[in-house]
Amino acid sequence: MAAARAALTLNREETPRARLGGARLADYWTLTKPEVNLLILITTSAGFYVGCASEVHHCSFVALFDALLGTLLVASGTGTLNQYIERKFDAQMRRTARRPAAAGRIKPEAVLAFGIALAAVGTIYLAVFASALASLLALLTLLSYLFLYTPLKRRTPLCVLVGAFSGAMPPLIGWAAASGHLNKEAALLYAILFLWQFPHFMAIAWMYREDYDRAGYLILPPGKPRVLVVTLQTILPLLALVAISVVQFPTRYAAVFYCAVILLALAFLYFGLKFVLERTRTSARRLLSASIVYLPLLLALSATLCSSAK
Repeated sequence: MAAARAALTLNREETPRARLGGARLADYWTLTKPEVNLLILITTSAGFYVGCASEVHHCSFVALFDALLGTLLVASGTGTLNQYIERKFDAQMRRTARRPAAAGRIKPEAVLAFGIALAAVGTIYLAVFASALASLLALLTLLSYLFLYTPLKRRTPLCVLVGAFSGAMPPLIGWAAASGHLNKEAALLYAILFLWQFPHFMAIAWMYREDYDRAGYLILPPGKPRVLVVTLQTILPLLALVAISVVQFPTRYAAVFYCAVILLALAFLYFGLKFVLERTRTSARRLLSASIVYLPLLLALSATLCSSAK
């Protein structure tokens, strides 16, 4: 009985510690922005696969794993360092106030060290196990995101344009890991992701515009120009995506896939038009959902078309 009581007491004492340890691990996991990393891994995988198909290379699972792991580490480091830089501003927004760095659950120096370690290991890993070009592209993405896009968010709405350049890099990293170089087909994949980011982010910016204003972010300009900027940065990229969908794949490829790519772009454009006409939170959320559905489906169709043409 005494031993049982001692064991029960020990369990009661260890339970809060275990919970605390689990919460701390969850906080570090949150720092890496896993929801963003999932999309990054999808686009990197697509770039790798299409790069293999384009160059008539054998797609090695090990090579894909190396590319994804290295990219994941760099992306996680970038997300962590971004939260370190913006922790004071994140604390002013309802959407981000509960983030570990913003809420003070993890000390700033620990966040900084964690982010640097992830980014450094990921960059080195890509250089050793993928390719030097993939590593260089990942490092360029990190630097441009942290030192160009991040500070510009508080200075000019042009930050969205600047951020799109770094945000479209993951497919190029995958392509470079697969083939060791880039070509015009890789540039086309880059252009698709570059354009996709504008309606995607305009939906987010509109949904959380009060939050951004409260923290002093100039994602959208104040006053009357706001509607114009949202409209242009939503519709023009969507029209460009439709145009790319029409010319992207020669008609000698399977007609059903060719039509599917065009219909997918037109559906995305439909939700974009609904958003700019209504400018409600509901229409913004629907556009955001459409963007999340559109990109993986388009990349899957691209990979299928390249495979059928191989």
